[in-house]
Amino acid sequence: MRRLLLLAALMPFGVHAQDAPQTNLRYDEDWSVLRDGEHNGWRQVKYVPLDQRGNVWLTLGGEARARFEGFDNNLWGDPPAPDDGYLWLRAMPHADLHAGPARVFVQGIAGYARGVAAGEGPADETGIDLLQGFADIRLDLGAGSSVTLRGGRELMALGSERLVGIRYGPNIPQAFDGFRAIAEHGPVRVDAFRLRPVSIGGRDFDDRTSQTRRLDGVYATITPASGIGIDVYWLGYENEEARFANSTARETRDSFGLRFFGKRGHLGWNWEAMLQRGHFDGDPIRAWSLATETAWNLPHVPFKPRLRLRANIASGDRDSEDTKLGTFNALFPKGKYFGELSPIGPRNIVNIHPGVDFDLGSGVTVELTAAAFWRESRGDGIYDVPGQLIRAASGSTARHIGNQVEIVAGWQASDVLSFTASLSAFRPGAFIRDTGPARTIRMVGAEAMLKF
Repeated sequence: MRRLLLLAALMPFGVHAQDAPQTNLRYDEDWSVLRDGEHNGWRQVKYVPLDQRGNVWLTLGGEARARFEGFDNNLWGDPPAPDDGYLWLRAMPHADLHAGPARVFVQGIAGYARGVAAGEGPADETGIDLLQGFADIRLDLGAGSSVTLRGGRELMALGSERLVGIRYGPNIPQAFDGFRAIAEHGPVRVDAFRLRPVSIGGRDFDDRTSQTRRLDGVYATITPASGIGIDVYWLGYENEEARFANSTARETRDSFGLRFFGKRGHLGWNWEAMLQRGHFDGDPIRAWSLATETAWNLPHVPFKPRLRLRANIASGDRDSEDTKLGTFNALFPKGKYFGELSPIGPRNIVNIHPGVDFDLGSGVTVELTAAAFWRESRGDGIYDVPGQLIRAASGSTARHIGNQVEIVAGWQASDVLSFTASLSAFRPGAFIRDTGPARTIRMVGAEAMLKF
């Protein structure tokens, strides 16, 4: 850690035009753009040629993050820890070795949590472990076509990460073990995969492939015109120990989705429809969701504001006594679904979420958001982001869950060092008041990130 901080202090500010864009999926970064240029500082480790012709080369990188989250009246005052404050610490070094069409990517993780009053869960702590380790080979088929075959452990983000994401915001990302094939031809890309999620253990080198859950799928992306994209997909999910309400049984669920996204001028949009069919304990599943985000940029106005409106709806169960399950399952969603510190996730929910963000210059941004939440079905309760029931319906007929406000400030101090702080409050609505403690949740977050 000390060497990383020293390296950050010596790094030049500003992003170089020839740099590869950094992403949360570090294996997608292509640092071969530095092949023909001179580079210094941290960029010296981004492209390390291992032969004279440059066909074999190595990229090294890493990330170190410290994040504090504090709650007053967490879950509106419900036990076991309504008042909580904890520190997340993680470091994720990686190495990416290329040899012609073949590649090996390895990323480790050291993830720890300090002070979690309710006890550390799989998103909090893993000790030292292998986060990613895979090999792939890219076969060039000519005429702009290629196929990449990959096997091992990897993070995977599909589309907007509404159903499959890397869980980057919490401390421990969600990885998968298995096989993946990626075919590309002009404007079309198709991913096909057969995977099992990694079950996180709290000790060193004890993360294991889940033996109870599996994810198969085909995900196609088409870009028919510049700035416009369409995703069409099928995801097949199995869980031998699924839990809904007070029942634990086998769940098989097929998710069919269509996503339309793009940007034209100052307008941007990201709209997605999802339909789910399957069985839980032999009974049919009939679930669905719609998720939209529409944004308008004002680049010629001071501070370049961007106005954004998100609107989401995810089905809930109509009647816990019948033989049909209507609760939507978000599978493996991104970690910060409705904001930095939102207590609820995308099941049995109707959500309106306006916001505006500003660019104050010198790498400083500010985002202001408000959100209102209702239950989609009066027969179902509300759930957290991982899908655990946090308030049962309990006979309440109220739909309004509550309202949340949030302010997030960020500072990109250099191309490798950033800071974020957030303040949030969630005021309970009629449903929360009907079903238990109903205090206003107050939340604070602060984060420092070194990433190169």
